[in-house]
Amino acid sequence: MNLKNATIYDIAKYAKTSTATVSRVLSNSDYPVSDELKQRVLDAAKKLNYTPNLVGRQLKTKETSDIAVIIPNISNPFYPSIVLGVEDVAREKGYNVLLCDSYRNPQLENAYLQSMVEKQVKGIIISSISQNNKTFMQLVEKDLNIVAFDQDVTFPCNKITFDFEDGGFLAVEHLIMLGHKKIALIGAPINRPSRKSIYDGYLKALKKYNIKFNKEYVLLNELEKEFHNEIYEYKNGIELAKRFLQLDDRPTAIFAINDLTAIGVIQGLKSHGVRVPEDISVVGFDNIFISEMVQPALTTVDQPQYEMGKLAANLLFESLSNKRGKHLEIRLKPSLIIRDSTQRS
Repeated sequence: MNLKNATIYDIAKYAKTSTATVSRVLSNSDYPVSDELKQRVLDAAKKLNYTPNLVGRQLKTKETSDIAVIIPNISNPFYPSIVLGVEDVAREKGYNVLLCDSYRNPQLENAYLQSMVEKQVKGIIISSISQNNKTFMQLVEKDLNIVAFDQDVTFPCNKITFDFEDGGFLAVEHLIMLGHKKIALIGAPINRPSRKSIYDGYLKALKKYNIKFNKEYVLLNELEKEFHNEIYEYKNGIELAKRFLQLDDRPTAIFAINDLTAIGVIQGLKSHGVRVPEDISVVGFDNIFISEMVQPALTTVDQPQYEMGKLAANLLFESLSNKRGKHLEIRLKPSLIIRDSTQRS
């Protein structure tokens, strides 16, 4: 007998009883079973190394202890920190976390949403890149608990948001205070609410300090390319650094739309003999853990990822326990972390 795959039929045979009795004992049913028989069944289950079939139990009870987290890119260190915050809270509550990576693909994101509903997860925590709210509205109508983070969404749900515009403003203001007047913005396409808000913060700072906007200083890839087995944002930074160096009227500072892009920019500049910050100052956005490990250590806007994950999970579990009636939005504020990648112009 394969003890690792023991079933209730094996236990019934070993304990010399019926499968119905075994099922009642193992499920803690109220159906009366004598203490002697109950102990015999439990001893048999232990002897045969029985493992309950949780899938089968879920099908019968229609209950799970799973929640899902859907993120756009696990290779970006920003997202694992958030997932860790979610997992720490979920573990305390006795829940499992199912992690889904949409690879920045709206169709895959939608497929994951449908799959998680079929798996009857208790709730979903998501950084959505989709512009289509139809699926979300259908889920909300089914009373599925959803918490959105990172990206602003328009469908009704609990949200953990971040003041991206203020973050962009702080980054550019810092460079302006150092005397920089020619500041480039480097990043991916402005196709997400967070990126649009960061861009608005960039423009806001230029306007406040009467610095003329130069569209040639905005360097964005039109499409988000996929680099297999490599990090898109980092490779994008290297690629855009080359375009930056081809500018006739080269800026003295760069604001990158996230830290991985900033690190790629620094590497791209270094490979062409351009020093950071001696020749060009660079600021990032996110404050991922490696931002202080690179050389030079990156000046960046702090977005508290772990705390964001914990807040999102707590909001979800409060909704599950009906402690919160209406949807809540928690808006986090940015702060600037000044390190070694910027200096006075």
